[in-house]
Amino acid sequence: MEQELDWKNLSFGYMPTDYNVRCRYKDGKWGEIEVSQSEMVNLHIAATCLHYGQEIFEGLKAFRGKDGKIRIFRLEENARRIANSARGLLMAPIPEDLFREMVLKVVKLNERFVPPYGSGASLYIRPLEIGVSAQVGVKPASEYLFIILVSPVGPYFKTGFKPTNICIMRQYDRVAPRGTGMWKVGGNYAASLAAGEHAHELGYSAVLYLDPKEKKYLDECGPANFIAIKDGVYITPKSDSILPSITNKSLMQLAEDMGMKVECRHIPVEELAEVDEAAAVGTAAVASPVGRIDDLDTGIQYQILKDGKPGPVVTKLYETLRGIQYADLPDTHGWCTVVE
Repeated sequence: MEQELDWKNLSFGYMPTDYNVRCRYKDGKWGEIEVSQSEMVNLHIAATCLHYGQEIFEGLKAFRGKDGKIRIFRLEENARRIANSARGLLMAPIPEDLFREMVLKVVKLNERFVPPYGSGASLYIRPLEIGVSAQVGVKPASEYLFIILVSPVGPYFKTGFKPTNICIMRQYDRVAPRGTGMWKVGGNYAASLAAGEHAHELGYSAVLYLDPKEKKYLDECGPANFIAIKDGVYITPKSDSILPSITNKSLMQLAEDMGMKVECRHIPVEELAEVDEAAAVGTAAVASPVGRIDDLDTGIQYQILKDGKPGPVVTKLYETLRGIQYADLPDTHGWCTVVE
């Protein structure tokens, strides 16, 4: 590195690194892994990803522990989820062993960009699959390109682990009732941009979407899953239109480890009045505490946190998961893959 990075002041954004890795699916099979230093992709103007949205991606992180070892969090779960997304969009699923080999290779190649322990930063890993066949008819591609890039990122909470306010706006849907919500598709995020920007303009950190069919139950929270703590029970919405968050899955396990009951069920909007704590959970933030939820259509304000401080359960879940990722706490469930 020409100059030492200011690890403690990294933003959560893209930074060039030394290498990315690529693999092409052609003639019914995946080819050899290629190592590239180029940040560019050469695409045909008729590629299906450009015209018909055949694009899926993942997000996971690598952390450097106090012992100097690099650990990747829940690699296998991300491998399974991107393969499921591929099947949903009739794309070629990436074999789990290929996914694993490429993730380990790209992290090892860019080892010098894995932030040091104690900086609060991590190496963000972004796997991406796109349809690259040249065609103008609406049908699945016959060729695909799978790329994994990495970038060191700072902590999601620049101002610290503090609650934010979110809002409900019924004029927006994230996805259709039987659409692509359960898969990590770029189009889902494009569809959420208008609502997200509207919320930001009004001073909220995110939109809490309601179910797209009846508008009665809680759905996703912007680009994250929503969780609530009520009478010592961990509750998260059950819906086929929600992306199954690996962070949420991990936190559910940790909640059970703490002796809590976990419920994945429909949560009526009105139940927010009975909630003790709430958070938006995902790879970037782990858990972002929610202070207040404003229903902009009814005018009802649900004050979740009375003192403006993160609640004890969300705080403990957040600190426990972070502790496992940085190897400060035992990895009892075998979630971390050590980079040798």
